[in-house]
Amino acid sequence: MFSTPTLKGRRVLVTGAARGIGALLSERLHLEGARVALLGLEPELLEDVAGRCGDAPWFECDIADREHVEVAVEAAVAALGGLDVFVANAGIAAQLPLLGGDPTVMERTIAVNLIGSYYTIRAAGPHISHPGGYALLVSSMASAVHLPLMGAYSASKAGVEALGNTLRIELSGTGAKVGVAYFSELDTDMTSRGFGTEAAKKLVGDGAFTRITPVEVAIRSVTAGIARRSRRIVVPRQLVPVLPTRMLAQRVIDVAARRNLRAALEIARRERVDFTTPQPTDDREATVGSSR
Repeated sequence: MFSTPTLKGRRVLVTGAARGIGALLSERLHLEGARVALLGLEPELLEDVAGRCGDAPWFECDIADREHVEVAVEAAVAALGGLDVFVANAGIAAQLPLLGGDPTVMERTIAVNLIGSYYTIRAAGPHISHPGGYALLVSSMASAVHLPLMGAYSASKAGVEALGNTLRIELSGTGAKVGVAYFSELDTDMTSRGFGTEAAKKLVGDGAFTRITPVEVAIRSVTAGIARRSRRIVVPRQLVPVLPTRMLAQRVIDVAARRNLRAALEIARRERVDFTTPQPTDDREATVGSSR
């Protein structure tokens, strides 16, 4: 008989753990018996999450800064005494009309979501390159189907998907496995802040492109996927067929998204938006490796 996969005793590093999916996932992994280490911005939130995870080690880290990531990952691995799993979850979003929008939105989104995922792979990958090791990269359904105002986010998450697929091949001789997670809109602050803009409301009416999925559904799916070292995690499950039929799905979106598009783009070019997670400023003095 096959045994049920367990997370008990597994040493797991989670990036973007101060809020949203990262925080909730860290808590669930802890409850399932995993030993977690947390990376992220917002140290007060990180400390609160760590307290709910059995006083887990936590480290303030700008994921878009290679030195920050290298130092924080090494400190986390030392605190855990090794590493079995890493979850490259850190990510941000903000609407961006490609013509007339703020170019810093594109630059920072790529820096955090894509380059930050690469830095995480580079620093944590060697530690999970063993039989039983697992890397989970959090992409998005936006990597497969591309929506207006979401070009920066879609481009970054398509890149994350490519990194995951490439890493899977490159680690195939080590016994480690690699998964890619694809989420649609979840009931998190990323969705509410990312789609709660005037431009988005003009485009889709209720501020969301698809039906909002309860975040608990995602947490259950990701936790089970990590235990099984799944190749692919899709939330909600009914969107699984979109991945292999993405070119057809894009044609549907091309037509459906034209309603109120011109007015939405004009609003977006004037509207000031913030990233879904507050970002460091250029003059920051971030503390790397600070923990309880």
